[in-house]
Amino acid sequence: MQISMKCSIAVHCLIFIYEAKGIAKVTSSLLSQSTGCNPVIIRNTISALKKARLITVARGTGGAELCKDPSEITLYMIYNALEPTGLSSLIGIHSCQGRACPVAQNIHDVLQKSYQQIEDSIRKTMESITLESMIEDFHRRVSETVPPGIDTSH
Repeated sequence: MQISMKCSIAVHCLIFIYEAKGIAKVTSSLLSQSTGCNPVIIRNTISALKKARLITVARGTGGAELCKDPSEITLYMIYNALEPTGLSSLIGIHSCQGRACPVAQNIHDVLQKSYQQIEDSIRKTMESITLESMIEDFHRRVSETVPPGIDTSH
């Protein structure tokens, strides 16, 4: 059971887009270099984020920008843009309802309730994490690793 890496790639891209504002035009090629991902994966990620109205991309010349303030973008919004049915398929239930066994006949309903609680908990936690909080964490980590005297402010 693992949430796909699409979400982490998307968060990487969004932080990069935020940090590059006014400094560089963010293209799929640039994001591909930063993430180490194939440009096709980046274009698919950018397309999903654009469709979810989290970013805009200038026609022709490219250049991605955030559509919303980072405080308004949650980790769940990012994840859902890339994996719309991801949480509902996080934990699968095997098929065995056609069997005469009473456990087999009822296990789906028994597990459904418990698994729904897990999905709801994950969703709620992801909704409480914003892009802004991840950017702040990024800035904190950069400031801890950059030698004194080097300006890393945005």
